[in-house]
Amino acid sequence: MLCVVAGLYVQQALAYLAVRKQADSQRAIVHQLTRANASLSAQQQSLNEPATIVHDARTLGMVRVGEHPYEITGLPSH
Repeated sequence: MLCVVAGLYVQQALAYLAVRKQADSQRAIVHQLTRANASLSAQQQSLNEPATIVHDARTLGMVRVGEHPYEITGLPSH
């Protein structure tokens, strides 16, 4: 009888350790996703700023209405 009771305790202890390991793994995933979410939120705020929009548009070669685009050629490459 004592062996059966001890076996049940061992089984419960192993199940507890497995669940605890899984919970730790899930907490790590939540922590990682929370950091990724914060990074993406900061990036979203940056992309909504007018200065960032203008900079990205200029990088793509866009000009404002009334501006004349110029292309300089023949410069040495670095």
